Amino acid sequence: QVQLVESGGGLVQAGGSLRLSCAASGRTFSSYVMGWFRQAPGKEREFVAAISRIGRNTYYADSMKGRFTISRDNAYNALYLQMNSLKPDDTAVYYCAASTAIVMKTTPPSYDYWGQGTQVTVSS
Repeated sequence: QVQLVESGGGLVQAGGSLRLSCAASGRTFSSYVMGWFRQAPGKEREFVAAISRIGRNTYYADSMKGRFTISRDNAYNALYLQMNSLKPDDTAVYYCAASTAIVMKTTPPSYDYWGQGTQVTVSS
């Protein structure tokens, strides 16, 4: 089992950057595929990015490619999401999630553990 706590959200102007962090508890962080999702008011939870267990492979939703970068540091049980060139449409609660799957997944039901979320607001 793993517990996840996100941080780093906030208010930023369009074009700005934010770096989200996700701190994981437990000694088996490296055994999980990790992902970032987001959910805007009135919308379904949306896949943002995923990273393989040792961080060698990453996968992004099309709208995030080139702007967002997912990374992890297994030595520190940490997951990150660097977000650049932010747009008002990026406004949402961002969640980190852990999956026991062997390969990267893009759907919420594929993830077993979730953080509480961190709010990102991008002003125009």
